Amino acid sequence: MKFNLKSLVVAAAFLAAGAAHADSFTVNEGGSLDVGGYRISGLVGSGTLSFSQDLLDTLNLGVVQVSNYGRATSTIEGGAGGYTSVSAAAPVTSLTGSPITSSTVAITDVGTAGGATQTLTSDGVDAGVADGTGFITITDLRVDLVNKDVYATLIGDNGVGTLTNQKVWHFESMTGPTTFDLDAIIAAGGTITVNNTLNRLTMYQDALNTLIQATNLNGLGGGTLAGVNDGLNGFGSISSSITISVSAVPEPSTYALMGVGLVGIGLFARRRREVR
Repeated sequence: MKFNLKSLVVAAAFLAAGAAHADSFTVNEGGSLDVGGYRISGLVGSGTLSFSQDLLDTLNLGVVQVSNYGRATSTIEGGAGGYTSVSAAAPVTSLTGSPITSSTVAITDVGTAGGATQTLTSDGVDAGVADGTGFITITDLRVDLVNKDVYATLIGDNGVGTLTNQKVWHFESMTGPTTFDLDAIIAAGGTITVNNTLNRLTMYQDALNTLIQATNLNGLGGGTLAGVNDGLNGFGSISSSITISVSAVPEPSTYALMGVGLVGIGLFARRRREVR
């Protein structure tokens, strides 16, 4: 492999660009990222949306059918009109954070892929909670841990279409850490699994209006759904379990010294050839 001054300049520019954007970073599923003198990789995990009892009661009233969507895995107990438990676990696809100190980072956003679809059929019309059939899919969640908001892609019937990055829920509280000492993780073996729970999801009015339009809920159905926000647990909760790996990487100065050494070796070899 050949090294020259031009390649070293490009490498130095790349390192400088990385330092300039050190205020924010995103680690994607299956990838790795160098943050300062650390490498974060091995992102594995899932976020599970669990429906509250108030939401289940509303879905049962309208005989709403719940089904899995995309990469999520749904766990559904009971059938339409008689659900006793519903949850959807989606794989975590991204972690976004920012450095606090040279060795401490705070996670600010978490992204997932997949979700669940809720469908109102003629049974909902017969139950008197819908004026017609329809469906809504809530998928690809992005959790803003700073502002306590949950965004999603909404795919709906009755003229809704596909709406990306929509603010859907606000969560009231959270358990579990969001700030991490990377040195401590390395000292503990280089891998950490973190568990968090977002409690009491309440739906924003715009998202609620979209859901009502997409599913064709009438005044009674829409009012019952809106009332879920007033319940003890709102629409439910999101629990997550995420594992990452952290390792140390050479400082930029180490790369610079290595580059100088390689240049010196190259010049020495060239001089020997000229002498011959």
